[in-house]
Amino acid sequence: MSLGNPMSVALVLTALLIFGIPAGGQLRPLGWWPTLTLSMLAGSAYKAAGGPFQFIPDLIGSGIGTVSRVLPGVTMTALALSLAIFILFKKLTTKQVGYLGIVFWYVAAGAGGSWSYLSDAIANLGANLA
Repeated sequence: MSLGNPMSVALVLTALLIFGIPAGGQLRPLGWWPTLTLSMLAGSAYKAAGGPFQFIPDLIGSGIGTVSRVLPGVTMTALALSLAIFILFKKLTTKQVGYLGIVFWYVAAGAGGSWSYLSDAIANLGANLA
């Protein structure tokens, strides 16, 4: 059985986040770290998927563009580190961690360096699941 492509992986991971975070089903809700990990994988899948799912990177990219216009000279690395600090130190619900994890991964991948290598590897893995 194969998911087929990054778009399918993005859809499945998003469904897992949407339905796995709140309590009430047969399984326990996702915890903080699993939610963060799954959201970062989902962010990479969205980046690799393109097509109809391109609206997620476009939305995040327009937010980054707004920050760069308001605070000229702020780099993607600074934004990624600021998001990481916010996620790790601010008391957030798992739903907030899920949303911010997707945004963080997109920003971190654009920052280059080791985060970019890891994001590219996850995107390649998602592309090769076909």
